[in-house]
Amino acid sequence: MRPLPAQKATGGSLWLLLIKRLFLGLVLLWAVSVVIFAGTQILPGDVATSMLGQQATPEAVASIRKELGLEQPAPVRYVKWLNGAVRGDFGRSYSNRQDIAKSIAPRLKNTLLLAAMAAVIAVPLSILLGILSVLYTGTWIDRTIGLVTLSAISLPEFFAGYLLIAYFSVAHFWLPSSATVSDAMPLGQRLVVMLLPCLTLVLAVLGHMMRMTRAALLNVMASPYIETALLKGLPSWRIVWKHALPNALSPIVNVVALNLAYLIVGVVVVEVIFVYPGMGQYLVDHVAKRDVPVVQAAGLVFAAVYIVLNIVADMISVLANPRLRHPR
Repeated sequence: MRPLPAQKATGGSLWLLLIKRLFLGLVLLWAVSVVIFAGTQILPGDVATSMLGQQATPEAVASIRKELGLEQPAPVRYVKWLNGAVRGDFGRSYSNRQDIAKSIAPRLKNTLLLAAMAAVIAVPLSILLGILSVLYTGTWIDRTIGLVTLSAISLPEFFAGYLLIAYFSVAHFWLPSSATVSDAMPLGQRLVVMLLPCLTLVLAVLGHMMRMTRAALLNVMASPYIETALLKGLPSWRIVWKHALPNALSPIVNVVALNLAYLIVGVVVVEVIFVYPGMGQYLVDHVAKRDVPVVQAAGLVFAAVYIVLNIVADMISVLANPRLRHPR
């Protein structure tokens, strides 16, 4: 029964580490909120003037500024905005006077669905390709996988998206070029409509995850216990799957989490190309209208998702690698 105190200490250290990560994440999110608010305030031009037009009278501009609360000092407006954001209230849009939180909710759902669909394809495929590349290191299989993934990394998302549209939509009419979806769509039809933007995101992240998987596995394969297993005559696939992969999970999990965060935060270009009604399209539409509250809310939501995914990656890395539970 002697190991029980150590087990309790280990569990306590995990909880302490989680609390530290959450606290640092909250501090970072607060710092990001300051940057977002300050950045929208120093933009050139005046919101009231842009809403009313250049021919607006000074009285009308002053009236709309008072209605929007723009006559108050910036620190006061920041505190009010942050207090509302903490409670899930981002205010109302300047352009259509709709509640921003209610407008964001379905679009965030669409973005998360698109990111999840891409992740379901990209993560297993990247790990499988990384394992194959390690098993056949130096062969034509390894070189082909490396060339394909490097080409995918080199293609910007907008260019890859247009290439997919040209081939699958324009040349062969297999898939729709527009990814306009609605809740009324059947799930099967919705997944078909989302396939092209999903493939674009897969191409964007597949190469990074595959190359990190390969590098992490090759690093572990150089360990003495792997050489011992090879000398015992164990099959290469068994050594990689049962011995090398579990010990290489920490860096793989980190790069997977970073790319999943990119899938959510970096979808702006892809959603605009395919007219997908997600957070990215919503943000771009309101940037053009100089709708500051919407830009602030979308930026804060993107930052929160990115920070949460990084915290999850840190905790999974610690669970996968016990040595990280006891930092020196």
